[in-house]
Amino acid sequence: MILLISLLYLILPGVFANMAPPLTRHIPFLIYPIDFKITWRNKPLLGANKTYRGFFFGILSAIIIAHTQQQLYTYTFFQHISLINYATINIWLFGFLIGFGCLFGDLLESFAKRRLNIAPGQRFFPWDQLDALIGGLIFLSPLYWPGWYAVSYLLIIVIILHIIIKHIGYYLGIEQRAW
Repeated sequence: MILLISLLYLILPGVFANMAPPLTRHIPFLIYPIDFKITWRNKPLLGANKTYRGFFFGILSAIIIAHTQQQLYTYTFFQHISLINYATINIWLFGFLIGFGCLFGDLLESFAKRRLNIAPGQRFFPWDQLDALIGGLIFLSPLYWPGWYAVSYLLIIVIILHIIIKHIGYYLGIEQRAW
C-alpha cells in the first residue's frame, strides 16, 4: 500500500498538469492553438483544443504542486512516502519536466488520434490514460527513474485513476463525457 501512495505522490504534479487545461478553458489567455491551425493530409495537426493556455497552466500547475511537495518534505510522513528527496532536487526543473512531459505525451496522442480519424474527446483506450504518464516519466527520467516494476504498477493505477477522475469531472460539470 505504501508503494501505491508513493507512486501516486511522485506523479501528482503530472496529474495536476493534465487536469489544468480543461479547468482553465474559460480563461481568456493564450487561447492560440499550438498547431497554429496547420493541417497535414487534410486533417488538423493536433486540433483546436490543444492551446498554449493549456500548456502554460498545465506546466504552472505541475511546478506549484512540486513546490508544495518540497515544502511538505520537512514532515516525516511526507519523507516516508516520497520516492525522491525533495530537499535536494531542483524542484523547478522537476515540476517543469513532469508537467511538460505529461502535456507533450498528450500532444503526441492527439496527433495520432487525428491521423486515425478519432475526434477530439473520443475514447482512444488505453492511450487516453497512458499518454501523459509515459510522457511525464520519459521527460522526468534524467532526474529520476522509479524502475520498471514501479512503472508497470503505475500503468495499471493510472488507467483506473483516469476513469475515476473522468467520472468525477463529468458529474461536477467539468468534463463533457463520463469516460
